[in-house]
Amino acid sequence: MSTPKIKETVEAMVQPFLDENGFELVDVEYVKEGKNWFLRVFVDKEGGIDIDDCGRISEYLSEKLDETDPIPDAYFLEVSSPGAERPLKKPEDVRKAVGKDVYITTYEPVDGLKEFEGQLLSFENDEVVVRVGKKQHTIPYAKVASARLAIIF
Repeated sequence: MSTPKIKETVEAMVQPFLDENGFELVDVEYVKEGKNWFLRVFVDKEGGIDIDDCGRISEYLSEKLDETDPIPDAYFLEVSSPGAERPLKKPEDVRKAVGKDVYITTYEPVDGLKEFEGQLLSFENDEVVVRVGKKQHTIPYAKVASARLAIIF
């Protein structure tokens, strides 16, 4: 099974449990590091997620994975918080981040830059507006390669 198909299968498997219990699925990764495969599930909830939440989700998902056995390789299952610098994967993630500090990279230069770290001012009409220092940058959402929350000191 391909990596995208594994991610899709795991998302479909865990989503009902997350919905029932007030959790949000942030991302699923299936990656090889060295000789080991890792299935990582990043979840969050209002007010943050704790180790007990991760344990409950891990137990549920582990049982479901054992029932259907969709992954042919041996792997390590990890369920965790996305962390303080949470990735903004979907447009709705970006909308929720308006007013917060973000780090955005683009596929091609916008205003001569490919990296923007500052406050997300808005996300409307498929454009992201970020204030970096005293300058505002309007970035077409289609040019955003990656985005995440940022901790700026």
